Amino acid sequence: MDPPEAVSRRAPICDTRYVMYKRIVLKLSGEALAGARGFGLDAIKVAEITGEIAEVHALGVEIGIVVGGGNFFRGVAEQAKEMDRVAADNMGMLSTVINAIALQDALEQRGVQCRVMTAVFMNQVAEPYIRRRAVRHLEKGRVVIFAAGIGNPFFSTDTAASLRAMEIKAEVLLKGTKVEGVYNADPILVKDAVKYDELTYMDILQQGLKVMDLTAVSLCKDNNLPMIIFNMNHPGNIRRVVLGEKVGSLVTA
Repeated sequence: MDPPEAVSRRAPICDTRYVMYKRIVLKLSGEALAGARGFGLDAIKVAEITGEIAEVHALGVEIGIVVGGGNFFRGVAEQAKEMDRVAADNMGMLSTVINAIALQDALEQRGVQCRVMTAVFMNQVAEPYIRRRAVRHLEKGRVVIFAAGIGNPFFSTDTAASLRAMEIKAEVLLKGTKVEGVYNADPILVKDAVKYDELTYMDILQQGLKVMDLTAVSLCKDNNLPMIIFNMNHPGNIRRVVLGEKVGSLVTA
């Protein structure tokens, strides 16, 4: 991977012949930022992820990011089972803001202009989410990180990613995971699990595949938004997906 200064100096390739998708939303879990530690932020992992994002940005791709907060707190986790669900979800939303600010700082250190927009107003920390302003940031070549989910309890960051992708008219929703794509069973537990190269949202619903929550799946299905699930642990995979290589699993309506 190129050093930060090399990435920031690279001239953007603003020619759609080079990329399959011009505007994307990338869904990252909070756990992805924790690395092997499993909790908090791993500076090395954050640097790796933002390095890949910077490389894709250098291709001229407009990038929105939705980040989870499970590395700090998750409203449906064991640690929250005795809590009121609304209170727990509010804590989870605030956790996503911490991750968003960490990503913003790491991207800006690489020379990438970046804005954090949050669905929970906190003007001293981040911009409030306004759809037209978010689109304008993207058009100006800024990476936009969407934090605090959709600002309401009972909705996951998967749903937030689907909603934001549709609102900003993204061409595809990318979901980075720790496995190669969508399988008919958990590949970590089942050795002979079969990977799907392509499938539909109806396949996910009918087979009960654990890809995203049902609300997010239904939103993508009803609005014909394609999604690609791929392994974030393979360096360069985000770039490969954007360039149109067959990586992960493609889900269509």
